[in-house]
Amino acid sequence: MLEVRDLTPEAFAPYGQIVRPLKTGGQGAETGYDPETSPREAKLVLHNGEPRLWIMHLPHVGLGFSRIARHRRVTQCLGSLGGKEWLIGVAPPGDLSDDASPRVEDIVAFRVPGDCVIKLHVAAWHAGPHFVHDECLFFNLENLDTNRRDFHAAALPVECRYRL
Repeated sequence: MLEVRDLTPEAFAPYGQIVRPLKTGGQGAETGYDPETSPREAKLVLHNGEPRLWIMHLPHVGLGFSRIARHRRVTQCLGSLGGKEWLIGVAPPGDLSDDASPRVEDIVAFRVPGDCVIKLHVAAWHAGPHFVHDECLFFNLENLDTNRRDFHAAALPVECRYRL
């Protein structure tokens, strides 16, 4: 069973970054915030292909997984639309070889609030999104060919289940 952790920048740092709402005054309004110098900005890697922004319409698939995947050429950003909370299992990038897989004891789970987006580091292992709702819409930013040319999946020796 995976204990579900609260999503904080410190806890999520080995796996990615959190993108939270930024209060702004609208187009052209000066806020004093400089995205070019702010450490809060997500560090995206999309230069290894053509970026793709799309919305996934996912059905409820349960609260467990026995397979985990990663993308070794691109970061991936995920966030629910409509403010729905969701879950993700993650493990640090580690060995980049084709036969690599994460150790089960390195997999952790996070509860992602519906008001933010996560950015996964290049090669961070992930399983999900998972959720308790019947269905959910997700914003997904990756590369156009990610699922064809940059999808590295590994079977796990046991099923990992979220403990809510």
